[in-house]
Amino acid sequence: MKSGARTLGIAVSTPPGVASTAATEDAASGIVAGALVRADRVFDGLSFSTCTVGGTDYTDAVLDCVGTLGREDVQYLLTAGVAPAWFNVLDLHRVHEAVERPVLSVSFEASPGLASALGEQFSGAALEERLGTYERQPDRVRVDGTDTWVRAVGVDDDEATAVVRALTPDGERRPEPLRVARIAARAGRSFRGPDADGADGVDDDRET
Repeated sequence: MKSGARTLGIAVSTPPGVASTAATEDAASGIVAGALVRADRVFDGLSFSTCTVGGTDYTDAVLDCVGTLGREDVQYLLTAGVAPAWFNVLDLHRVHEAVERPVLSVSFEASPGLASALGEQFSGAALEERLGTYERQPDRVRVDGTDTWVRAVGVDDDEATAVVRALTPDGERRPEPLRVARIAARAGRSFRGPDADGADGVDDDRET
């Protein structure tokens, strides 16, 4: 990958302890941050949006970050997880169609999949919508020699794993664009102020 190649990393920070009320009218929101980082680790841009905890608007929030940034030189888009903010499932295909760039979702632990967890938390139309979106996504593949997995639309598995390796500094676990986006999302929540119970926000990169 050329040193000047730019990747937009997307990460979410959500308030703690909100799952039980996520489906109500008082649902909390997560801070979504997009960080544009070059392959040589030079930071080059930042955008923000929000998504509803327990909602279905994370895909819109990702597209909002892309649109707000307004950069045509983005080569790849990386997200931390496919269902952050308490099962707010991301549609990688829809993002890819909109941005016309490869879209990769990166996760950092083994998982049996989301279907069972979705069935425990939702029912009826809410379950059908989330499960339908989730089941349309490509399968995950493991990045060789790591505890990192990736699913991708717009590139094959070999290129997807190569991109993740190229963007992850030696000795680090997260690709640099996702690390910077994570910091930005935390900062955005800190700027918003503590939640009602005074607790700090938490990172959310649920991926199965």
